[in-house]
Amino acid sequence: MKPLKQAIRPTTIVNAARLSKRLGIDLTIASETFQYTGSFKFRAAYNLVINVSQSHIIAASSGNFGQALAYACSLVGKACTVVMPKTSARVKIDAVREFAAEVDLIDVHNTSREQRVAELCRQNPGAYLASAYDDPWVIEGNATLGDELAAFGFDVVVVPVGGGGLASGILLGLRRSGSEAELCLAEPAAANDAALSLKLGYIVKSSTEPQTIADGAKTVSLGERNFAILKNNVSGIIEVTEEAIKQSVRMLYALVNLKAEPTGALSLAAVLTKPELFVGKRVCLVVSGANVDAALYSEIILASNSLW
Repeated sequence: MKPLKQAIRPTTIVNAARLSKRLGIDLTIASETFQYTGSFKFRAAYNLVINVSQSHIIAASSGNFGQALAYACSLVGKACTVVMPKTSARVKIDAVREFAAEVDLIDVHNTSREQRVAELCRQNPGAYLASAYDDPWVIEGNATLGDELAAFGFDVVVVPVGGGGLASGILLGLRRSGSEAELCLAEPAAANDAALSLKLGYIVKSSTEPQTIADGAKTVSLGERNFAILKNNVSGIIEVTEEAIKQSVRMLYALVNLKAEPTGALSLAAVLTKPELFVGKRVCLVVSGANVDAALYSEIILASNSLW
């Protein structure tokens, strides 16, 4: 069993020269699209799997954490059950199954992820309930990305936010590695519970699962551990429109030659939304993943006569 830092792939650093020139901002991309299972989630999932004693792990996921957890469990011989919305990207559902995990599909309009996970845990009392973001092993796993980014001397790191596992982990990694880079969060305006929480000073929970093309940001609230880390330590949070997310997917394709899922493109969408905040700074955009159905991706790419 490999230790975490030997098991993960270092993030891919991309000098986005054309994108920087187009926007007049010094942009570098940290792409987790080439991480195992196609997103940063492998960092979190593998760290959790090697550190908990239980042989069966249950989690809820839109897909990226689910497939990362399934793959990590397959590497160490543990069982895995993933509760997923029926509307999850087919590519993500298929990947979880291909790694020999059990997929439990639900209609989120009738049963919440939390309800179904709780039911499965009652049926499997010896299992470990893994949060995709609100778990110390998850946060620590994600902190390895912050460790890596600290070496580059960025002024600002822009990070997509859903439940807050990636953002809180990166922040911890940056600070323990001596970086004082600002952390700016990017969130869909249609799923702005994190923005409201940081503004009001307490966790705001959505009554229903948000509807946004950025499926990794469909969490109903920040995790308690994540909020405690982030609440006084981010430079800001930028809410972005669905069209800005799609435009960012197109621009990453056309100007960076990089495939990104909508959630992964949130960081660029934040820069497009508030470019004045980033002029004159060395900016790192974290592109968190690339797992998107081919039909949706082609629809986004071909939806405009201009790719930017």
